[in-house]
Amino acid sequence: QVQLVESGGGLVQPGGSLRLSCAASGFTFSSYVMRWYRQAPGKGREWVAFISGDGGTTSYADSVKGRFTISRDNAKNTVFLQMNSLKPEDTAAYYCNALLSSRNYWGQGTQVTVSS
Repeated sequence: QVQLVESGGGLVQPGGSLRLSCAASGFTFSSYVMRWYRQAPGKGREWVAFISGDGGTTSYADSVKGRFTISRDNAKNTVFLQMNSLKPEDTAAYYCNALLSSRNYWGQGTQVTVSS
């Protein structure tokens, strides 16, 4: 079955960096777009970044453009989110997402807290 497992979250000071990972299994990883979303307390889930199956196309929400970088390693079935220049408003649970046959799959999420 499809599984997505995020890791790499934690507590970081403003201006710091974190690298999130999402290990995927149960499908042909390299054939699918992968996305990162986030959800802050009391808010809806927000799309953060997108990467094509071959990694050649990426896109970002305006709120993270220039600070976050999405990448993937198809040999390891893993997608990454490098987050730099973190701000308190980046505090959220971060989720990776795969859309397979019109069904959304989500990981359990990893918490990122940006605070001094």
